[in-house]
Amino acid sequence: MKHLRTVDDVMTHAVISVNRRAPFKDIVETMRRWRISALPVLSDEGRVVGVVSEADLLLKAQGSDESRAVSAGQLMTVPAVTVAPDASIAGAARLMARGHLKRLPVVDDDGRPVGLVSRGDLLKIYLRPDEDIAEELRELIMARLIPAGSATVHVHVSGGIAHLHGSIPDPSLDDVLIRIARTVPGVVDVTARLDAEAPA
Repeated sequence: MKHLRTVDDVMTHAVISVNRRAPFKDIVETMRRWRISALPVLSDEGRVVGVVSEADLLLKAQGSDESRAVSAGQLMTVPAVTVAPDASIAGAARLMARGHLKRLPVVDDDGRPVGLVSRGDLLKIYLRPDEDIAEELRELIMARLIPAGSATVHVHVSGGIAHLHGSIPDPSLDDVLIRIARTVPGVVDVTARLDAEAPA
């Protein structure tokens, strides 16, 4: 499995959207057909200009029948909260948490939709096999962080928990290695037994 680091690695590439002139009934029908609770609203140029959700529709549906003769452009929430394909998974998760959102439109540099990322998509990183996580950790620790031959760090991952043990040349590396391990997608916790090597 490839390393899962950015939104592009986990997003759904199919985008179901509506034009800003789409009427109330068409929006409801599109949501029903695709079993989704929110839709990006596009301008005539194809850029994401807002999002219309079931909550937006329900608020309007409480009025008279005439009040439902409105378009997506009148119902949508603006500005739309969007994310770029190269945004980090952690960054997208923070955006969702901050806005209490279930999904985000993914847009290119021109604001045109290229995908959709949901909470479920972001959780895919926790489905990585333990051995994939361990391999990435070993590469990161031994090839990039510690000079060749200067330390012996063994990595074992079980249930997403990374276990580090061995010897390191500098005791201050202990905290650094733990912090770095926590950044690897799929790691849910880190334990470490790293002893400082005695000077020669």
